[in-house]
Amino acid sequence: MTWNQRFAKSTGLMRRTAVRELLKLTSQPGIISFAGGLPSADLFPMDQVREATATVLDSVGAQSLQYAETEGVGALRDWLAQRFSRSIHQLSRQNILITSGAQQALDLIGRVFLDEGDPVLLENPTYLALLSAWRPLGTRFLPIRSDAQGMCVEEIEEYLGEKPKLAYLVPNFQNPQGTTLSLERRNRLVALLHERDLVVVEDNPYGDIRFENQPLPDLLELDLASNGGDSGQGRVIHVGTFSKILMPGLRVGWVVAPPAVIEKLVQAKQAADLHTNTLGQHLALELVRSGLLHHHLPMLRRAYRQRRDAMLAALRKHFPADSSWTSPEGGLFLMLTLPMDLNSRLLLPEAIENGVAFVPGEEFHLDGAGANTLRLNFSCPDPAQIDEGIARLARVALAPC
Repeated sequence: MTWNQRFAKSTGLMRRTAVRELLKLTSQPGIISFAGGLPSADLFPMDQVREATATVLDSVGAQSLQYAETEGVGALRDWLAQRFSRSIHQLSRQNILITSGAQQALDLIGRVFLDEGDPVLLENPTYLALLSAWRPLGTRFLPIRSDAQGMCVEEIEEYLGEKPKLAYLVPNFQNPQGTTLSLERRNRLVALLHERDLVVVEDNPYGDIRFENQPLPDLLELDLASNGGDSGQGRVIHVGTFSKILMPGLRVGWVVAPPAVIEKLVQAKQAADLHTNTLGQHLALELVRSGLLHHHLPMLRRAYRQRRDAMLAALRKHFPADSSWTSPEGGLFLMLTLPMDLNSRLLLPEAIENGVAFVPGEEFHLDGAGANTLRLNFSCPDPAQIDEGIARLARVALAPC
C-alpha cells in the first residue's frame, strides 16, 4: 500500500514542529534545554492535586468519570465567566467553551472561521503551533511586524484591502519573543476592530505570569468596554488555559466569545472529541475554588522571575554587544538575536553536541526572516544550569569559523 497517495491533499501542508521534535533530543542526559515551552514540573502543586482528586471522587463521584456536555462543566464555565466579568460587562456560561487545552481552541476557531485562501493577520514572528493548526486549512498568512512593544498595529492598515478574516496575536509575554503589546497599541487595535470590521483572536496563555509592572487590560475587556458591555457584539475571541498556571497535563483550556461563536465552536468540538476530559475539568474547578491560585501564582511568578533574571544576567556575561535580546516582563521566553552573518539553524546541531538546545527563530517567522535569532525558554532549568547553558551556547555561537 502506498499510503501517501491516500492522504488528503491538505496533509501536504502538515509538518512536525521543530519544538516537539527537539523535545526528543533534549531528554538526553546532560542536555540543558532552552527549547521547550514547558512549565517547570517541580512547581506543580502535587499535594493539592492529590487532595483535589480525593475531594472530586468523594463529592462528584462516578459523574466525574462519565461523558459530559460538550460546552464543559457548568460550574467551571460559571467560574470563568465571573473571572472575566467587569462592572461594565457581565459574562455568563453562554460566553464560555471548555476545550482540550488552548491548542484545541485555536484549532476549532480555524475550522469554524477559515476557508481555503482566507487571509489572516499575524504578528511576525508568531506562535509556531498556531501555524501548524491553520496552515492545513489553506490559510493565507499576512505578517505584521512586531517590535519591543508587540505587534505594530499601525501597519495593519496596509493589509485591509486584503479583507482579512481574522487577526491573531499573543499580547502578553508573546511566544516566541516575550514581548508585550503596549496599552496604546491595544487601544488602537480595538478601535480598528470597529472601524474596519475586524475580528481578533487574543491568545493569552501567559498573562497571569507577570513579574513586574501593572497588568494591562485584555483586548477582550477593552472591546467590551467600547461597546457598552454587550457580550453578544464583541469582536474579540479570547483563548486561555490552565496549562501554565496549574499544569498542562489537565488539558483544560477555554474560549470566551459571543454566544453565537460559542455555539458554532460547540458544533465543531462535538465532531472532534465530544467533550474535554471530565475529571480534568472537575480537578481544575476544585483547585481554583479552593483558593490555590492565591498563593500558587505568586510562587510561580517568583520562581520564573528568578530564572528570567538568571538568563538575562548570563546573556550579559557571556555574549558581546553585537548580540541583543528581549527582556520580558513575564512569561516563559525571550528571543536572542545574533549578528546577521550567523544562522541559528546551522548552529543547532553543534549546540546539541555541546549539551545545550534552543529553537531556531526562523521557525516562528513568516517571511524568511529571523535566521539569526533563537527562542530561549527559561522556565525549567535552575539558575546554575541557565548560566552554564548560556555559556555553552556562547562558545558555539562565537567560535571562529
